[in-house]
Amino acid sequence: MADPSECPSVSEGLLPPELHAWMLLLAATGAVEQELRSAVKDGLDVSHDEFLVLCLLGGRPAEGVRMTKIAELLGRPKTRLTYQIACLQHAGLVTRKSVCGDKRGVEVALTEKGRRLLVESSGALAATVTEALTRFMGAEQREALRALLPDLAVEARPE
Repeated sequence: MADPSECPSVSEGLLPPELHAWMLLLAATGAVEQELRSAVKDGLDVSHDEFLVLCLLGGRPAEGVRMTKIAELLGRPKTRLTYQIACLQHAGLVTRKSVCGDKRGVEVALTEKGRRLLVESSGALAATVTEALTRFMGAEQREALRALLPDLAVEARPE
């Protein structure tokens, strides 16, 4: 993984602390995403972007989420999302239906198969995230990150 001390802006002290912290966060996120891409493709047989859709739906009510909201939350164009949803629907992981009273609205929800897939794979994928962060960040930095992310702060304890 990348060594933050190798970044020229860090060693020369050109960046204010806020930008330096942002660059470290981006690098750590990149490391996690690279590891997750591989784990998701091998373990779930879906693309990384499709996995993000599944995760978003996994944290939402069973009745589903509008596609426009999914596109907004994931920062993806709706046209690309339409293709990803079609792939997930073909795999039996999501359903899609029209929104009552809105001809253009489409709502997407996880199927039981999709929920099982998330439950069965989440432990291994969480371990992948932890491993990537451990290789990239020191214990203090990981603890600071946990403090910024409430769900992690509650579930994870310092090493």
